[in-house]
Amino acid sequence: MTVMESTATTAKRGLVMVITGNGKGKTTSAFGQALRAIGQGYKVCMIQFMKGRKYGEVIAGEKYLPDLTFYQFGLDSFVMRDNPAGIDVQLARQGFEKAKEVVSSGEYDMVILDEINVAVDFGLIPEEEVLQLIKNKPPNVDLLLTGRYASEKLREIADMVSEVTEIKHHYQAGIKDRAGIEY
Repeated sequence: MTVMESTATTAKRGLVMVITGNGKGKTTSAFGQALRAIGQGYKVCMIQFMKGRKYGEVIAGEKYLPDLTFYQFGLDSFVMRDNPAGIDVQLARQGFEKAKEVVSSGEYDMVILDEINVAVDFGLIPEEEVLQLIKNKPPNVDLLLTGRYASEKLREIADMVSEVTEIKHHYQAGIKDRAGIEY
C-alpha cells in the first residue's frame, strides 16, 4: 500500500463543507474537490439534486473516474420554486434517501450533495432532515453540500463555508450557455 493509498483509509475526522452563493462554479468546485480526493485514493459519490441532464462532469466521471459514482435525481427542466411539481418533490425525496444510504454505507470517503441547498430552500427536502444526516454521518466521511441559499443553521455547523459571488457573467452580454462552460 502506498502512502497515497493509505491516506484515504487513515482514521480522520470527516469534514462538513458548504459551497454556496449566487455565482457560477459551485458544482465545478465540488467536482474539483472530488478529483483531488480521488487523487489521494478516496472513493467519492456525487448525488445531484434537481439535475437530470448529463453534464460534462458526469460524462467525464463515468468515462475516466472509476472511483467516482454519480446519481442524479431530477428532470432536465427547471423546478418552480413556489409551486414544485409532484415529480420534483418525489425525485428529491428519492435522492435524499439515496444520500442517507450512501453516507452510512461505509463505501465512500467523500459524499457530495450537489444542489441540496436549493432543494432545501425550495421545500423539496426538510432542512431538519439534512441537519440530522450531518449529525449522524460516520465520523470519517467528508460531506460537501452545494447550491445557493445555504441556511444559517447549515453554515453554523459546517467546518468550512465558501461563498461564490457573481461579479460579472457572460449572460449579461447576451452570450448563451456553452458545452464545456455551463454543462
